[in-house]
Amino acid sequence: MRRLPIYLVIDTSYSMSGEPIVAVRNGIQSLLVALRQDPYALETAFISVITFSTEAKQVVSLRDVVSFQEPDIEADGTTALGSALDLLSDKLTNEVNIKSVDGKKGDWRPLVFLMTDGNPTDDWEKSLPKFKEMQTGIVVACAVGHSVDMDVLKSITDNVVQIDESDSSAFAAFFKWVSDSIKTTSQKVDLTKKDTTDMDELPPPPEEINVVT
Repeated sequence: MRRLPIYLVIDTSYSMSGEPIVAVRNGIQSLLVALRQDPYALETAFISVITFSTEAKQVVSLRDVVSFQEPDIEADGTTALGSALDLLSDKLTNEVNIKSVDGKKGDWRPLVFLMTDGNPTDDWEKSLPKFKEMQTGIVVACAVGHSVDMDVLKSITDNVVQIDESDSSAFAAFFKWVSDSIKTTSQKVDLTKKDTTDMDELPPPPEEINVVT
């Protein structure tokens, strides 16, 4: 079986406390419900959750959607984006193997969904080159609200979207789009045996999600 690794990288700094962090927890829960009902995702999707505030932590290691246990996420601290990129790079190196060995195909290129509502409080640019070397499929960065420096997210990936920080329905729409994207990619890799590497291959984002150009 070839795994489709998915990494959810979530900002859990103090500014995400209250309704936003509750919306994130609800979003992850609804995402899992959707994926557990999809035969392609059940077969191939493996999910990890990395959170970052004053430091970055992998709160769920890479695992299939059936055995995935929802993490208890709380908001506190600052926004160590660089630490998140470092930890993500390490996990992509150690948990994902896309190389073929002895005729056995490796993992599909991983999908990364990063969400943040603020600007980095650490020296994040030092962590960027290593992350850029990673062999990923699609990396999507989601800005929550209008305080995020889009140039920072654009440095990480060309695929940047934005939602309204005051609207819980926008969080729900984002996580539904993530689950739809995972289901679409799971089906594609199964049927075509090709990686997904372009955001145009994902379902179009709903109206609650603005694509940043």
